[in-house]
Amino acid sequence: MSSRNRKGVEEARSQFPALLAEAERGRPTVITRHGRSIAAIVPIEGGLPGRRQRSLLRLAGTGKGLWGASSRRTMRALRGEWQR
Repeated sequence: MSSRNRKGVEEARSQFPALLAEAERGRPTVITRHGRSIAAIVPIEGGLPGRRQRSLLRLAGTGKGLWGASSRRTMRALRGEWQR
């Protein structure tokens, strides 16, 4: 990723449409906060090489056993942690 195109958070916020247009043309932009890189606006082809959205259909199911032997007991315990 080119380090020449770096923008601070506020500058990037005010120039967001222009940064998206640059990404469409293939030019990535690194977003910085206090001089540290925190995010990037990249062309989708460059950001996810060879990757496509996977179908969520394979995740279908009941979820049985996800919360242990007793989901009621597990949920009660989790709620209890927040009430203390």
